[in-house]
Amino acid sequence: QVQLVESGGGLVQAGGSLRLSCAASGGTFSIDTMGWFRQAPGKEQELVAYIRLTGGTTQNADSLEGRFTISRDSAKNTVYLQMNSLKPEDTAVYYCYADPVVGGRNWGQGTQVTVSS
Repeated sequence: QVQLVESGGGLVQAGGSLRLSCAASGGTFSIDTMGWFRQAPGKEQELVAYIRLTGGTTQNADSLEGRFTISRDSAKNTVYLQMNSLKPEDTAVYYCYADPVVGGRNWGQGTQVTVSS
């Protein structure tokens, strides 16, 4: 079972930046992909970005217009989400996830990001 611990959320003004971290432990050798979803109040969950741990292929949501970048530090079993030019509509709880090669998705506890106008 993979455990995921997120950090880096908080309150920021519009136009600012934040970097989220997601540290994985326990069975990390089995992880194929890690990424981030977000969920704003009253809205559906939205895929933000993901990265394949082997090869480093990434995919970002088109709606982000290149403002967010996902990366990984394999030695630390950690993925990062660099968020720039933040907008109030980016306000949401951001959830890290990890997909093993075999088995079900693992989720972090979520971290709140609030962007003030």
